[in-house]
Amino acid sequence: MSLAESWDRYAVGSKPRRSVNARGETTWLNWTQYADHGPDGSVLGPVAGRRVLELGSGSGSNLAHLVMLGATGQGVDIAPARETVARARWGSLPGLEFRTAEAAAFLGETDETFDVVLSIFGAVWFVDPDTLLPLIRSRMAPGGILAFSHLPPGSQGPKPARAGLRHDHTPDEWTRILTGHGFSGVSVSLIDPPEGKAVGTMLVRALAA
Repeated sequence: MSLAESWDRYAVGSKPRRSVNARGETTWLNWTQYADHGPDGSVLGPVAGRRVLELGSGSGSNLAHLVMLGATGQGVDIAPARETVARARWGSLPGLEFRTAEAAAFLGETDETFDVVLSIFGAVWFVDPDTLLPLIRSRMAPGGILAFSHLPPGSQGPKPARAGLRHDHTPDEWTRILTGHGFSGVSVSLIDPPEGKAVGTMLVRALAA
């Protein structure tokens, strides 16, 4: 079974996102693994008029929210099933595109430039940063924002078979790695879990220097 097939099998078995959140919103951005928890899209600043790329776009709901705020969005996911779900739910939304591709391959082929790149439990967690980050940086506009989230280092969580090594790094390590690949203004925060849960979320934000 190929890596893409492993991710596709995982995607098919995943639980669909709700159509409305606890506040009655039909689109929203969620950085953590918990519903209705953590910061929102303000982490990225104003997105209206900006070109946004999501690496590991899943069902497309996070990216669709940013497009509803005025962004133009490109979603990339390795699992074909993810693109199918995203297109079915958000395909009629102007300014939003989805593509099945491995993140590094897409970045190596595209000639587009992006103002914002995000990855929520996505490619930045699963692809060697020494491979992926230079590719991301090469496709970002000066001063652009990169933001990503995943479990804190050492945490255990489900992952698809053959998904490969998760690239868990401490805040200091992420700062060093990102700075070394042309990013500046790196900030790393640990978001506490909601009451009754034990594992929080790491959120990283950096600027294309």
